[in-house]
Amino acid sequence: MSRFQSERFSRLEAYVPGEQPRDRKYIKLNTNESPYPPSEAVLDAVRAAAGALNLYCDPTALRLRRAAAEVYGVGPDRILPVNGSDEILDFAFMAFCDRRTAVAYPETSYGFYSVLADLHGIEKREIPLKDGFSVDPRDYLGLHCTIVIANPNAPTGIALEPSGIEEILNANRDSVVIVDEAYVDFGARSVLPLTEKYDNLLVTRTFSKSHSLAGARLGFGIGDPALIADLTAVKDSTNPYNVNAMTQAAGIAAFEENGYYADNCRKVARTRDRTARALSALGFELTDSAANFLFVRHPKIPGGELYAKLRERGILVRHFSKPSIAEYNRITVGTPEQMETLLGALEDILSEHRAAGDAARYGR
Repeated sequence: MSRFQSERFSRLEAYVPGEQPRDRKYIKLNTNESPYPPSEAVLDAVRAAAGALNLYCDPTALRLRRAAAEVYGVGPDRILPVNGSDEILDFAFMAFCDRRTAVAYPETSYGFYSVLADLHGIEKREIPLKDGFSVDPRDYLGLHCTIVIANPNAPTGIALEPSGIEEILNANRDSVVIVDEAYVDFGARSVLPLTEKYDNLLVTRTFSKSHSLAGARLGFGIGDPALIADLTAVKDSTNPYNVNAMTQAAGIAAFEENGYYADNCRKVARTRDRTARALSALGFELTDSAANFLFVRHPKIPGGELYAKLRERGILVRHFSKPSIAEYNRITVGTPEQMETLLGALEDILSEHRAAGDAARYGR
């Protein structure tokens, strides 16, 4: 750090994204991107929008909000488009937390929650998961602070039923409850319908996973118009033109072809389930993931070692050093061909590990 850095940020621990190495070609199963490309209509829309890059984009993203409203089944005044769902989380932490209003979230969840709390000087209440990495709604009743629940949770992939979220909402009517639905399109049930019933519910969505637009950076906040007005005021005070013209065009086109992306999500879910069965047959232990990734461990080989051996073979997965999950790796679901390559590599690694153990045991 420089000698000019603000004392406020001197001990800030920034979020560490999944690695994006350029030293060789990898099978990337580490950052939960879609393995399928955007539709041709999206690419055409981006090319057309590029012709007007000399002009500012629409700061209200009205056409994009109307397209989102058609698909999400809510009014445009209940939607705020953002530069990836990380941005709506940032806006929400600014709008609904302060030195008197803490934020609560699962102790093992998306790492950005802790980073944002530290960034904005917010008290953190990190609530331990139950056995099997489950979130118990009863742990979040009557907290009188802003609450964030990733559903499905990351990196575990485990989803709560909407009834569990509604229990939390009812017990915290004086606080905002943020439900981060980054992975909901792969098999979990959304709580979007509850935004009409609860004025304290904010749902966040991203197009990085389900709609093949990780590189375009597009997300949404959906909730009561008063909540959206609060968030819009923060947006307009920091970056009024937060969603660029090409991304707006891509988002509109993606909504118009939502069936293509819904089909891709179903393909990912089928590949996930087939891969989960194959991993179980190899002796892996897995959580019940409703996301586009699997959270796995093998009782015979440490998580860090497995990650390193896969990397040597040109396959990237995500390993976390946090002690409670250090034996696990998070594996993005790729194409069927990519997952077959992964399974073959894992069979080789486990075979080598067994052979090395035998050699050590019998002194060979």
